[in-house]
Amino acid sequence: MNQMLTTCPVCDERLSITRFHCRNCDTTIDGHFDIGRFGRLSAEQMSFLEVFVRCEGKLSRMEPELDMSYPTLRARLTEIIRSLGFPVGPETKLINDEERHKILDDLASGNLTSEEAMQLLEVD
Repeated sequence: MNQMLTTCPVCDERLSITRFHCRNCDTTIDGHFDIGRFGRLSAEQMSFLEVFVRCEGKLSRMEPELDMSYPTLRARLTEIIRSLGFPVGPETKLINDEERHKILDDLASGNLTSEEAMQLLEVD
């Protein structure tokens, strides 16, 4: 069976799934279906994830299997995390809109300096 295409071979945009078919009962389902986060990954990235899971997430066990150094494995994992749409690096504090508006109001009224507001908003 062929691998599922996730990007258009002509323009390289993400494809959507429009039909599913059951070989057993011949049922066909038409619609628009998203391929999901993992559908964004290349075949090489999916292969890497299979080894990652098989090695229980231990990069040190992956080194001899893939013949790659730890830093290379870490870089590949970081690339996959980003491809899945997740932030990488130190965990960032998320503030809601109400807190953000309060900080900006305090800045506008002079109760906060711009540096204090930037720190509260975690803007670098």
